[in-house]
Amino acid sequence: MRGLNLDHVNAFTEVVRLGSFSAAASHLNLTQPAISQQIGQLEKRLGVRLLERMGRRAMPTAAGSELLDHAARIDGAVASLLEALARFGSGEVGRVRLGTGATAAIFRLPPLLRALRRRLPELEITIATGNTPDIVKGVQDNALDIGLVTLPAAGRGLEVTPLLDDEFVAVTARDGVKLPRRISPAVMARLPVIMFEPGGHTRLVADQWFFQGGVELKPKMALGSVEAIKRLVEAGLGCAILPAVAVREAGDRTNLVMRPLSPRLYRKLAIVIRRDKVLHLGLRETIRALRGLAKAP
Repeated sequence: MRGLNLDHVNAFTEVVRLGSFSAAASHLNLTQPAISQQIGQLEKRLGVRLLERMGRRAMPTAAGSELLDHAARIDGAVASLLEALARFGSGEVGRVRLGTGATAAIFRLPPLLRALRRRLPELEITIATGNTPDIVKGVQDNALDIGLVTLPAAGRGLEVTPLLDDEFVAVTARDGVKLPRRISPAVMARLPVIMFEPGGHTRLVADQWFFQGGVELKPKMALGSVEAIKRLVEAGLGCAILPAVAVREAGDRTNLVMRPLSPRLYRKLAIVIRRDKVLHLGLRETIRALRGLAKAP
């Protein structure tokens, strides 16, 4: 398709349909020499003769007939493409590819996505979960449109917007390990602690809290899922440091008790997007919804 001018193809099909260069020129609001020039350039590009005269009527050659068959499919494909792209130009919603961590996907996104779906029922959203470096790379590579990640996060050509502070709390079972009202690193280190697996931002935040408290923690177990950790804690196998949102979400339905940490422990969530990203309606509304998380209780 390189170098193939669709206007020239259209001029050819109009000449065949109307039977003459002059009729095609009139229909396309061009001069007859302009139509002749376009057909000549198309024949030169394809390396074949496309038209011949049969009396006073222009008729397709065998090669022209072949092109005519393909031109109909080309025209249909172009029409389909323009119809699809028109959704974006006319302000329709489009598709959003969102990347975030598993905790946010489970505990923060469902109400946000429910509200988005009510406002924009045609919006197509795909969710990818992973750690911050993977999501940032996905946004940089344009494999993701937007990321909700844990800071620090940076990359060339990215706009990083801090969003909210996600608090961590100490968690135990109601009939399990007894916790004082406030939990310091030294107190926590004396307890059987279940932690996130090393390598992720969640574990790094907790490790820094212990380090700043002058404590080296040796966890009893380490897992990669907040839900798995909650289940083990509910079973009385230890206590944990978890995002408060992951515990509050269950409310009275859970067997968990949470206590504030001292000093308080937070991780900061942020929106990551390419600076050159074209913001269609669906993406603009998704960003607005994510910013609304900062106002959520």
